[in-house]
Formats: sequence, C-alpha cells, structure tokens
Amino acid sequence: MTDALPAPSVRLVRDGKRATLLIDRPAKKNAIDEATWRAFRDVAQEIDTSAEITVVTVRGAGGVFSAGADIAEFIALSGATDERRDAFADAVRDGEEAVAGIARPTIAAIEGVCVGGGCQIALACDIRIAAEGTRFGVTPAKLGIVYPVTSTRRLVETVGKSAAKDLLFTGRLIDAQEALAIGLVDRVVAAEALEAAIETVAAQIEANSRYSLMAAKKTVNALSDPTADLETLEILWRGGFSGEDLKEGARAFLEKRKPAFGWRG
Repeated sequence: MTDALPAPSVRLVRDGKRATLLIDRPAKKNAIDEATWRAFRDVAQEIDTSAEITVVTVRGAGGVFSAGADIAEFIALSGATDERRDAFADAVRDGEEAVAGIARPTIAAIEGVCVGGGCQIALACDIRIAAEGTRFGVTPAKLGIVYPVTSTRRLVETVGKSAAKDLLFTGRLIDAQEALAIGLVDRVVAAEALEAAIETVAAQIEANSRYSLMAAKKTVNALSDPTADLETLEILWRGGFSGEDLKEGARAFLEKRKPAFGWRG
C-alpha cells in the first residue's frame, strides 16, 4: 500500500472559456507555502497553453483569499543553509511572476483576508475586486523579514510611495473601503454580490477581442519597465490595423451586432 499523494495546493478549475486559479488550502486559510508558490508556476503554464481560456479568476477556497505565508516555513528557513534559503526565495519570486505573467486577463476575487503573500498574488492580478469585510495587510515587518522587490514595486505602482510605506512600516490591517481609497483594490462590493461582480467583469472581458486584450496587457505591463522593448509594442499596435479582429469589430459596429472575434494567438 502506498501513501496517498498530497492534494494540490493550487488547482485550475475550468468553466468553458473561463478558468479559476484556486488557492486550495482552506484548513490553513490558504497560507502560501513553498509548494504553493511552485504550484502557481505550473498552473500558470497550463493556462497559457490552453488556447480556449479567455479570462482567469484568482481566488482562495473557503471564503478566504489568503492569510499570507506559512510561518512554520520561515522558522525552518532561519536555520537552513544559504542554498536552501535561496531555493525558497526563487520559488516565491517565480510563483508571483508566473501569476503576473499569465497572458490572459486575471481578476482577483478577494474575500476574508488578504495578507502578506496573499497581497503579492492579488497585486500580480490585473483587476482586484473585494468583498465588504475583507481585511488587507502587508506585514513583513511584524516577522522581521523583507517584502520581495517585485512585490514592493507592484505595491508602490498601485498605491503610491506614501501609502506603500504606511502599509509596510505599520503592518496594520486595513478594511476594504480603505483599500479602495488608496487604490489597492479596484472595486468593493457587498459580500453576497461578489460572484455577480466577477461574472459581470469576466463577461465584459470575454466579449472583447483577444488580440486587443493581449496587446493591452503587454503594453500596460511593459510601460512600468524601463528596459521594455517599445519597438515590439509598436508592432503590436500597428498589427491591429491588418488583423481579422478589426475587420470583424468594424463590421459588427456598423451592423449593430455583437462581434464574433476569432483571434486566438
């Protein structure tokens, strides 16, 4: 008799053209351990090789987005070798970047708590929608660690330097309305309306040209990178003028009907 394999801590749930990246450790309030960071990369790769997926929702199981890091791992790391600590840091960085690099638009459906590593994943998503009652925090200073460089950059780009320093220096938890006020989330809805809000945004995205979505995401993300290849972005822009999606979109507009875009990448 062999031992059962552990359940995956991140799962991809498909529903037609949509998919959900589910952090699935509800007993731990979806705390993100090393295996979970590595699983983000695997699931992101699966999404990007699935041509039929149009939009991705990122969420936690059991009504909680993520309580942050698995603290037990930090205790073990404090006595580990440099090589072991580097491997952990690489897993964290690669997992976050894998979520940020998903080619499809991503929507974070945030409820319960979104702290530390949970905020890293939320910030790696394109759109963040939170339920009333959600609490947010960026708490490395309470543990004596440092927030990752990429995560700090995204935090500063999202809420500005002053608000980022407030969150990082105090480690305080804020509610959904304050998160909205500083720009940490894009929308706040009643808890019972979260599913409907996600459905509305996903449907709006799904109705649009996937070429336009791809190019818009690449362009917006690249503009925060001083080393971005602007020539490639220019090619994407110019390429739209000769694409089949433009022909279909223009015809649909003139014919007063919904377009049936065909570009899949």
